[in-house]
Amino acid sequence: MKKTVDPRMHSAEHILNQTMDRIYGCGRCFSAHVEKKKSKCDYRFDHALSDAETRAIELQVNEIIGKNLQVMENFITLEKAQSRYNLGKLPPDAGDRIRIVKIGDYDACPCIGPHVEQTRDIGSLHITSTDFKEGVLRIRFKLSYAD
Repeated sequence: MKKTVDPRMHSAEHILNQTMDRIYGCGRCFSAHVEKKKSKCDYRFDHALSDAETRAIELQVNEIIGKNLQVMENFITLEKAQSRYNLGKLPPDAGDRIRIVKIGDYDACPCIGPHVEQTRDIGSLHITSTDFKEGVLRIRFKLSYAD
């Protein structure tokens, strides 16, 4: 992950990932490109999203953002992390203390990136496009930033 990742966009990515998993049971994205102006997440999936599905995802993400949840970090042992989280993206030299980023009671996952302190700092997420090809669903999104 780039050290210059925008905390608002990165926090929005976490909420989008949890929303996708809650609605579709597809897990977190297997690939993401997170930038300040626009981002994308790729999911293992079985169909193209309809307009109604796309809007439902966007609505759910923005509902969570609107709850103004606190974003916190804590550290747990590697052993505990292995029993609770998918550590597939963890580098081999991660050590025995794993940073967990929690967004209220909505999402928690291992992460090294920067985040907002509260979800209201994210702004609003807008899905700009989706496409589906060979079992991969790509969701592109941008943020309207809060003042």
